[in-house]
Amino acid sequence: MERPGIEDEKGPIDVLPTREGYDQWSAVYDDEDNPLVALEEPHVERLLGNVHGLQIVDIGCGTGRHAAKLVHFGAQVTALDFSDGMMSKARCKPGAERIRFVVQNLERPLPLRTGAFDRVLCCLVLDHIADLRGLFGEFERICRVDGFIVISVMHPALMLRGIQARFINPATGREVRPQSCPNQIADYVTAAVQSGLSIDHISEHAVDENLVARSARAGKYLGWPMLLMMKCSPA
Repeated sequence: MERPGIEDEKGPIDVLPTREGYDQWSAVYDDEDNPLVALEEPHVERLLGNVHGLQIVDIGCGTGRHAAKLVHFGAQVTALDFSDGMMSKARCKPGAERIRFVVQNLERPLPLRTGAFDRVLCCLVLDHIADLRGLFGEFERICRVDGFIVISVMHPALMLRGIQARFINPATGREVRPQSCPNQIADYVTAAVQSGLSIDHISEHAVDENLVARSARAGKYLGWPMLLMMKCSPA
């Protein structure tokens, strides 16, 4: 089937619906050099802190890279995603038998109890969400009053420079871009505030020499802002 696409100086690019794009990406997601993931993971761990015994939901869990670590450290984890390919990879990770997996489109109300979770985690997902207000409202609803929400997202400055979630499909050699939304920092802040959340932390993180040493692919982004982190709590 012919794919909708565009062309740049590197060759053809397939722009796919988000779910289809991530289904394809799942085949290589855990194995490729991804500087955004390398930059993000330590910041997520720092903001979450000690998770032992906590009820945590991983919204848009992908291949389960965070969920698997959380159950290893003693958390009780529920993990949501709508990509069959990504969920298949997540279910194969060590500790997956202790994770409750839920197939769910995040643009619909979440099938989760109100106030059920000590921590709500949403990582590298929101640049694919058009209705931020709706999803942030769900974060607020399912989070316990004494809990908090940790969010990571690709820095909007990257999209302004033509960079978005993307990968090379090894079967075709073509670049694939799952459909993304050009959300700005103000959109994330506004969605949080309008949902009744207090923003306890917000930070921007650029590529530095330390990251380049861990991820060769990061070298071409040296000095660029790459990651936005937020920590919110019910007001």
